[in-house]
Amino acid sequence: MNARLDHRKPLVFDTHELGRRPGALQRLTKTIEAPKDLGIQGVVGVPEGAPVELELRLESVMEGVLVTGTARASAEGECVRCLEPLGLELEADFQELFSYPDADDRGRVIAEPGDDAEDDEDRFFLEDGLFDLEPLLRDAVVLALPMQPVCREDCPGLCSECGVRLADDPDHHHDAVDIRWAALQGLAGTMTDGEKDEMSGAEAGVDEKQEK
Repeated sequence: MNARLDHRKPLVFDTHELGRRPGALQRLTKTIEAPKDLGIQGVVGVPEGAPVELELRLESVMEGVLVTGTARASAEGECVRCLEPLGLELEADFQELFSYPDADDRGRVIAEPGDDAEDDEDRFFLEDGLFDLEPLLRDAVVLALPMQPVCREDCPGLCSECGVRLADDPDHHHDAVDIRWAALQGLAGTMTDGEKDEMSGAEAGVDEKQEK
């Protein structure tokens, strides 16, 4: 069962006007401020306080109220390839049945609702004719957002060696150095001219012996 709901909260809706007559229908349009952490934390989401447009269709059925809707908002995040900020337009569809607390899954009135705690965990309930849309909205937004957002489909990302953004420098590259020669190059840089001459002479002597 839900905790006590506050009808003053923007995502709590009242179904009293709808009544319990199966087939009754109500349509609602509302713009609310996005709650905190609406999206995938640390990846992409709707900024807190940003406008979220809701279109809802409430339908009375035997078991409760079937809520169908669409949420639209602007989300912000970071490209997973180049780490640049990005924005995208979000449209999330959702549908859920909010059950009457005194009815089972066939719409029959039961004496003590909530006897089967395991079944209740997977269900949403009306409380005094009210329902809270926030949990449903959060799930729908997460499903509608990309798990790995990119600023563009062909984003080349960052250079693995220096971290430069490759989209800004398409010709960017690094000369490959054979690691087997890197140590010798470092050694040559620390030798004096006399040591280099001695090494050259030694190499020449070795070549003469090989020729003989």
